[in-house]
Amino acid sequence: MLYRLGLGWVMGERFLRLRHRGRKSARVHDTVLEVVGRDKESGTYYIASGWGEGSHWFRNIEKTPGVGVQVGSRKFKTRAQRLPFEEASDIHYRYALKYPKSFSTLAGKILGEKLEPTQENASKMAKYVPVVALRPL
Repeated sequence: MLYRLGLGWVMGERFLRLRHRGRKSARVHDTVLEVVGRDKESGTYYIASGWGEGSHWFRNIEKTPGVGVQVGSRKFKTRAQRLPFEEASDIHYRYALKYPKSFSTLAGKILGEKLEPTQENASKMAKYVPVVALRPL
C-alpha cells in the first residue's frame, strides 16, 4: 500500500516492489520482497523465494523475466535471473552475516530449525530458497 500511495521511500532499500506478469492470466501483479543482497556497482538487487520454487511470483518471473522494480521512490526495468546454487549460497551467507537473527528466524520457519550464520548453513538454505538477481536493463 505504501508504494501505491507514493510512499515507497519509507521502505528504504531493504525491501522492493516487484512488478511481474502472471504466467497464466498475463495480469500485472505487485509483490513486496525483502532485498537479501545488492551489488552497488552493477545496480543488481538480489531477492530470495522463501517459499521455494512454488511461490507464484517466482514461477511468474521464470516464464516472463522482464520485470519492473521499485526501490524507495526509484522505478526501473530489470531482467530476473535465478542464480546457480553456489552464487545463491554466497548471497545467503552474506545475508546471514549482516542479519544473523533474521537468518536464524527464517531458517526456523523454512527448514524447521534455527541456524547459526555459517557458510554451511547458508548452503542448506540455498537448497530450498532460490535467489534471483534483478539486473537493471
